[in-house]
Amino acid sequence: MNGILETISALVDEHAVITGKALRDRASSYWNSSPMPGLALVRPSSTEQLAAIMKACHEANQAVVVHGGLTGCVEGAIAADNEIIISLERMNAIEEIDPIGQTAVVQAGAILQQVQEAVDNEGLYLALDLGARGSCTIGGNVATNAGGINVIRYGMMRDQVLGLEAVLADGTIISSMNKMLKNNEGYDLKQLFLGTEGTLGIVTRIVLRLHPKTRSRNCAMLAINDFASVPGVLNYLQAHLGGTLCAYEVMWGNYFQAVTEPGWHRAPMGRDYNFYVLVEANGADPDTNTQQFMHALESLFESADIVDAVVPKSDTERRTLWNIREDFDAIIQPQPTFLYDVSLPIKFMEDYVARVKGGLAKRWPNSLCYVLGHLGDGNLHLFITPNTQDENLHAQADEEVYGPLQDFGGSISAEHGIGTEKKTWLQRNRSPAELSLMKTLKQALDPKCLLNRGKIFDSPH
Repeated sequence: MNGILETISALVDEHAVITGKALRDRASSYWNSSPMPGLALVRPSSTEQLAAIMKACHEANQAVVVHGGLTGCVEGAIAADNEIIISLERMNAIEEIDPIGQTAVVQAGAILQQVQEAVDNEGLYLALDLGARGSCTIGGNVATNAGGINVIRYGMMRDQVLGLEAVLADGTIISSMNKMLKNNEGYDLKQLFLGTEGTLGIVTRIVLRLHPKTRSRNCAMLAINDFASVPGVLNYLQAHLGGTLCAYEVMWGNYFQAVTEPGWHRAPMGRDYNFYVLVEANGADPDTNTQQFMHALESLFESADIVDAVVPKSDTERRTLWNIREDFDAIIQPQPTFLYDVSLPIKFMEDYVARVKGGLAKRWPNSLCYVLGHLGDGNLHLFITPNTQDENLHAQADEEVYGPLQDFGGSISAEHGIGTEKKTWLQRNRSPAELSLMKTLKQALDPKCLLNRGKIFDSPH
């Protein structure tokens, strides 16, 4: 057995180290079913055990890759054959839920949906929500600063974290398990690990900020024929729903048409509109909130900003509408199809999408481009199918999607991170001074470059 694996095996129980066929039987990720590469997968059961593992890896100059739920979209958890994978799947406990302080303490391997359900049973609400809720982990959400569908009201994952605990590359434990909303005792160290994709430390435990569970939920799917009305409807709902608007999800017409083709989702309304918007508002007063919601929809009909609407009468009907937005299997069947995650000011979105589609049509006349996203917070997702046998398809698609972004003041990553897929474009979109500071932080916390080597930017080693 490899020397470092012998050392690690002595630190953990017999079921904690997975190698050989057992490792290859695992899928590389949610998106890639090929056998998982790596020297071994190690499953610590506590922060202290992970610290001992990392100390051993540090002494042996052994690189590691951190795994959460493997739902990331930028290949940020890919391991080389000589790297050890650290999986936090056994560190999945919900340690405490405090209804008075409205906090929860959870281990990093806890599944988002399970935490949502646990806090819901206590009459509380965890604001983070995204389509991968049944697979993604809280630690992964922290490492990528996950966004999702509630950002316009509650913010990103960064806004849901009060404190955390992490293990550094040399095995040092940084425990900053703050439970207060206000704490200005020097540097806010948790920010070093939020959105840094496991390159500065491995998050092990998190203090989550919770909210009172809302008592009303109003949802509707709206049809809109011109893009100018899309932000107009958003602004109107934000102004007239008393701060209860949580989600404003926009689907371009061809996306809706594709996912409601025969054999996929049933279309709840006509399929020939240009834009479809899924809105949701949650509040504290069911009667008043519902009256506000319905009155707002009536006003938008009268102004002709919306041309059709469907209001679900049950949670089952609501879930059916959300499945149209979240279940996009229909459009990723043709391979290859590339998923993009960008952000830009809402006022430029129509021109940006037109420019991307124009570039794709010129490069690949038979290509397909589907657009949807969390438009309320400036985030678009694009699915691009080249439908050609050209080489370097992904790199060419990147040029069409990322190339125009700088002209619109946009970002190449709204919520998915950089991983390995976007490293080249990060160099083009961030200034030399910014990149230098990022690398200075990496060098200070991980001088041997052992943590998620080659993610975000190339390793100097």
